[in-house]
Amino acid sequence: QVPLVESGGGLVQAGGSLRVSCAASGRTFYAMGWFRQAPGKEREFVAAISPIGNTYYADSVKGRATLSRDNAKNTMYLQMTTLKAEDTAVYSCAARSPQHSIDRFAYYTRALEYDYWGQGTQVTVSS
Repeated sequence: QVPLVESGGGLVQAGGSLRVSCAASGRTFYAMGWFRQAPGKEREFVAAISPIGNTYYADSVKGRATLSRDNAKNTMYLQMTTLKAEDTAVYSCAARSPQHSIDRFAYYTRALEYDYWGQGTQVTVSS
């Protein structure tokens, strides 16, 4: 098991910025990602990062999101700017197991490709 703990969610005004973090225990160099789910909607991909830091973003956040990782702290960060009401959702981080993260350059965009999930953190953008 790889416990994942998200933090940094909260209430922010439209146009503002927010950073959410995901701390992982155990070994580093997991392939990791962020997903979000708004009330009444399907979970959707937000951003992904490979073990060495290659990133990929959903079109809905491209240009407004920056994903990074600090392997020394086993932590991944999602910085979002110019937040919109439609960004309101529970944001969950996910990680692939070390066995599934052998390709250091690969990132993954589908929820079923991940082995571990955090509990989620609420992000609410007020308009």
